[in-house]
Amino acid sequence: MSDATRKMAFHRMEPAGAERHGREARRVSSLARTNQTSYNSAKICVICGYQMPTVLIEKQTPQITVLTLNRPERRNALTIELLTELNAAIKMTSDQPQERVIILRGAGAAFCTGLDLKDAADQTKAHATAEMVANTLIAISQTRLITIAAMHGAAVAGGAGIMSACDFVVAAQGTKIGYPEVRRGLVAGLVMTFLRRQIGERSMRDLLLGSELIDVDRAKEIGLVNRVVAQADLMNEAQKFAQSVLQGAPGALGQTKRLIEELWSSSVKEDVDLALRYHMQARESQEAREGIAAFNEKRKPSWTEL
Repeated sequence: MSDATRKMAFHRMEPAGAERHGREARRVSSLARTNQTSYNSAKICVICGYQMPTVLIEKQTPQITVLTLNRPERRNALTIELLTELNAAIKMTSDQPQERVIILRGAGAAFCTGLDLKDAADQTKAHATAEMVANTLIAISQTRLITIAAMHGAAVAGGAGIMSACDFVVAAQGTKIGYPEVRRGLVAGLVMTFLRRQIGERSMRDLLLGSELIDVDRAKEIGLVNRVVAQADLMNEAQKFAQSVLQGAPGALGQTKRLIEELWSSSVKEDVDLALRYHMQARESQEAREGIAAFNEKRKPSWTEL
């Protein structure tokens, strides 16, 4: 078992684990479950002193597991650590024969705001981060399990990519979705792989070239989102779809998911490999260094001076 898997397994939000860690573990599980905006978990468990994972695993039923992105203080921005733990959690869940459904959500005020640009400012991590994003999108897309994104607050850049790699998306009213990569000197190549499978070319050009955030009603209109519900109904709607999935035969569901993939002229893996080359070309450019620096320094980028 990897360190990431072992750390997450230690803090699985199951009844036995909650009992072992007492009131604090129950508080963390409850706040993550309701997506309260005040939730800001410490990274060190106050009960056992063990480092809290950046992905929480909650076993809701023998067939349904909820994975919660757990960096609320950074709006669940993606780091190598979070991506590594998310990959490990997907694999660990997928390896259990009885599992059928994964629900992905975010703790705190947002689902996921994409790559952590403070972390991304370190060019020595560029290749490792890009490869982990690619591996994560492939893992979500190609797991045999049915994946459901339950979004609230914001799903931006890589966060919108995670959403678009899922089989089904339910979003809370007020959620904003967008792909602002070009404003940071980056190319949304990896997420483009999934966008092209879900929306028309005109809408894709609108999202990627205009790089404006859109609301969930517009996202539903163009095919990015399946359901839009009130914040309080978010997990109920995700569970409702999960229960519909469980009415289907496991083998037939798996074959249907594979056929949807195979009907495309190129595979997700082939598309991601191509997109990764474009992503890295942009990521290593002077434009990317300026765009990321401008974001972190809270100023407008100076494209004309490059």
